[in-house]
Amino acid sequence: MDGNGRWARQRGLPRVEGHRAGAESVREIVRVSGELGIEYLTLYAFSSENWNRPRAEVAALMRLLEFYLKQEIPELKRNNVRLAAIGRLHELPLRAQKQLDRSIDALRANTGLTLVLALSYGARAELVDAVRGIAREIKAGRLDVSDIDEQAISQRLYTRAMPDPDLLIRTSGELRLSNFLLWQISYAELYVTETLWPAFRRAEYLAALEAFRRRQRRFGQVGPGEEA
Repeated sequence: MDGNGRWARQRGLPRVEGHRAGAESVREIVRVSGELGIEYLTLYAFSSENWNRPRAEVAALMRLLEFYLKQEIPELKRNNVRLAAIGRLHELPLRAQKQLDRSIDALRANTGLTLVLALSYGARAELVDAVRGIAREIKAGRLDVSDIDEQAISQRLYTRAMPDPDLLIRTSGELRLSNFLLWQISYAELYVTETLWPAFRRAEYLAALEAFRRRQRRFGQVGPGEEA
């Protein structure tokens, strides 16, 4: 969800106002996803690298996270949305951790869209944590080196209970993956838009989904009509 700061700067506003506007985009995209029957929506809300931003901005982001986690519970309940989170969640401020747990618990019984927040998340850190877990199991004698395969790694990622993404949307025209779900997006379709995240609403989202619908997904195989 890139471009909050640039959106605010273009309007002569503090960066935090860009984050507030970005939260409105989150609300709309979650609502549309539920209407369309999408099962999983993962939002890169705060990366492990974001801790290096100015202290005041990080503190403001954590306050906004805590505020919206609490405020959005009724809306998410109405829309039958479950909540999950991935990342090194123990690095979040304690108040944010506790509110995240409360919000997840309050929405646990819902059966519609699963909204996944990537918080203090980095794909390299996720792989490090997975490898450490495998090493501990080998040391304890619960796993043999010969048992390590792609499935063994996938089952030890933060996303082990979730399907791999079909579509990765990158806002604000950035042409990089930014350490996001590097293992999981091996066969995801990529969609890049110049639109800044606070301006990414229903019409932009539907355009991205329509572009995805028109793609021919091959998963490394030969497409129809391309046989030798």
